[in-house]
Amino acid sequence: MATAFAYGVGGHLTINKEISLGTLLAITALLARLYGPLTALSNVRVDVMTALVSFERVFEVLDLSPMVKDKPDARDVASGPLTIYFRNVSFSYPKAEEISLASLEAIAKPETVQSGEILKDISFEVPSGTMTALVGSSGAGKTTISALLPRLYDVTAGSISINDADIRNLTLQSLRDSIGIVTQDAHMFHDSIAANLRYAKADASESEMEAACRAAQIWDLISSLPNGFDTVVGERGHRLSGGEKQRLAIARLLLKAPRIVVLDEATAHLDSENEALVQEALSKALEGRTSLVIAHRLSTVRAAHQILVLDEGLIKERGTHDELLTQGGIYADLYQRQSFSA
Repeated sequence: MATAFAYGVGGHLTINKEISLGTLLAITALLARLYGPLTALSNVRVDVMTALVSFERVFEVLDLSPMVKDKPDARDVASGPLTIYFRNVSFSYPKAEEISLASLEAIAKPETVQSGEILKDISFEVPSGTMTALVGSSGAGKTTISALLPRLYDVTAGSISINDADIRNLTLQSLRDSIGIVTQDAHMFHDSIAANLRYAKADASESEMEAACRAAQIWDLISSLPNGFDTVVGERGHRLSGGEKQRLAIARLLLKAPRIVVLDEATAHLDSENEALVQEALSKALEGRTSLVIAHRLSTVRAAHQILVLDEGLIKERGTHDELLTQGGIYADLYQRQSFSA
């Protein structure tokens, strides 16, 4: 109606030579520009109400108390070599109502499925400076064990100790400073190689980074790049191959120099050439460190001091590679199938 009125009255004035045609067009153009702010102003109430709901949800998340936190009298991890003890550990993942937002619980409740008991009375020891391998089918509880050690969750029953100190009595900061983890899909930030390495040690010098990269078998690649350590790896490291990302993650691990190392399928989905390079890097990363290694490729854990075979949350077999092959059980069957498929 406003546009029709502007053209009606303006057209009459233009015909009578009271205003020019250009002035009429300018008026209608300005009128059209006015519609946008007026429409936005009419929607302000809707925007404000939406923002208030969003702020309520944000503050609800910020106010949510973490399930894992330090005790008032927590102490730091002891210095020196570290031995890990799992004593009668049982674990079930938290129920939805224990960890989710109250505002979402009513909606999610009909779809809630309980996970059940993932680990059942697990007991084993990882002596200082040795490698313990966890093998078994998917869903057996291997990754859950690796998540319990740095206290991403607390055990449901039993205890996990480091040098006879229950990890629940240790500070989270010192515990996680003592542990280095390399997963199947190593996360890289959209930043330079140097920045990704310094994520493990903020004050690392260029010579320290170079030494770590040489040990991780990736220095030849970095030195061949025009920008060297200043090369940006891209979002999630998409400019690097799978093997290059894994070796960079191992270099980051070496730079941190943790006393406990957790490897969760670190060589999965790599070709033979990259696997050989990553294995060589890992052998240096694990040297002298207490290590927990999860692997589907049994060829990568043949040198482990102890191999634990998990099935449905239970340790069904334990021993060295040769001992388990002699037993002719689950491990021997897995090894024969992998050897046959290879």
